Amino acid sequence: MIENVQQLLTEQLGKNGGTEVFTTANQTSKDFYCVFFPVESVILTITAADATGESALHDKTMAAGTTIFMNITQIQLTSGIGIGYHEGVTT
Repeated sequence: MIENVQQLLTEQLGKNGGTEVFTTANQTSKDFYCVFFPVESVILTITAADATGESALHDKTMAAGTTIFMNITQIQLTSGIGIGYHEGVTT
């Protein structure tokens, strides 16, 4: 489905689909389209649907302010904070 500019901006602001703030607890069965790291964070493991090579991010440090865009279905941090964004619901 192609989304219009308003829908995309709404999602970027965390509206409609919502956001989840997480630390080191394993995040499973998720549907994040992006994760933002407000502080330096270390990814222990990550799984992304329709992506190849995401295992290259295992045990990697993300600098504060980093955002990754993928269809993330699982992520666990060793340290830091992640903010996961869910796909918005259109009406």
